Amino acid sequence: MASAKWTTTRVQTPCGQVPAVAPEIISASRSTDIPAFFSEWFMNRLRAGYVKWTNPFNQRPQYVSFERTRVVVFWSKDPQPLLRYLDELEHLGIAYYVQFTLNDYEREGLEPGVPPLGKRIRTFAELSRSIGRDRIVWRFDPLILSEDLTVDELLKRIEKVGDQVSSWTSRLVFSFVDIALYRKVRSNLAKHGGAYRELDEGEIAQAAAGIATLCRDWGIRALTCAEAVDLAEYGIGHNKCIDDDLILKITSNDLALRRLLRGPGAEERLPLGEDGGPASEHVKDTGQREACQCAPSKDIGQYNTCPHLCIYCYANTSATAVRRNVGKAVLESESITGA
Repeated sequence: MASAKWTTTRVQTPCGQVPAVAPEIISASRSTDIPAFFSEWFMNRLRAGYVKWTNPFNQRPQYVSFERTRVVVFWSKDPQPLLRYLDELEHLGIAYYVQFTLNDYEREGLEPGVPPLGKRIRTFAELSRSIGRDRIVWRFDPLILSEDLTVDELLKRIEKVGDQVSSWTSRLVFSFVDIALYRKVRSNLAKHGGAYRELDEGEIAQAAAGIATLCRDWGIRALTCAEAVDLAEYGIGHNKCIDDDLILKITSNDLALRRLLRGPGAEERLPLGEDGGPASEHVKDTGQREACQCAPSKDIGQYNTCPHLCIYCYANTSATAVRRNVGKAVLESESITGA
């Protein structure tokens, strides 16, 4: 299905009025960790009513208005800095949920900029107590192997983390690392050392079986992110990270969002949960990978701005590029890069 075409409007900038798109759903962000590093900037932009985003492929700026924004989907490995703003988000009438990537790659040093695992687990519990277990999604993402980091070792680490956080969430989302697909990922992993690699077909099956068993024991759902492989035999489905069902649930089945997420005629359909469960006919974001099931959203992050500096990350070219961008004063800037 076609992706949404956002309503257009105009926003007042220091240089005068400019055209802008006005999306109902904001993704913050697939490209960087806004909660960890740019929470204050993000709240400043919400108060200002707009943000300036630069297309990474053609470098053209686009202004994004928040006048119609009803939902923000946060992606983070350390949302602790966002906690202080949760009450303000509620006051602004903005619904939100958080995708919290909580991996254990400390021994390998694959995520050099994240806080210690214990601190992240405590943040996970604190956030869940604040917003509820359905609005915090645990991601162990991506799964990556090396000579020492076997499938069995990965499953042990997932179990260790899950034993501490599974009561604070209702789902575990995972994916398998893509190394061959991204040249900069191959380069960064090679420089790091350790002979990291993707999972083969048998290892995917082994990981899926193990994760499915753990999630059954914990009483939570297991889902994959943007993976074409069918793991239904293990009881594992395909996740929608920008999840139309969850969005409608946390917005009390908002009519404007139903029209956006369900397509033409949505206002004539029964409310969520009264027509046989979650609707399968949802509008898909065609700007994402083919296997991605996400509903449409407007992402406001930028590549080369995440100081977590995860070695396997496709969104950073190098640590040098990140330092160049985040070294700028961005708090009062229209853009996350200060440009």
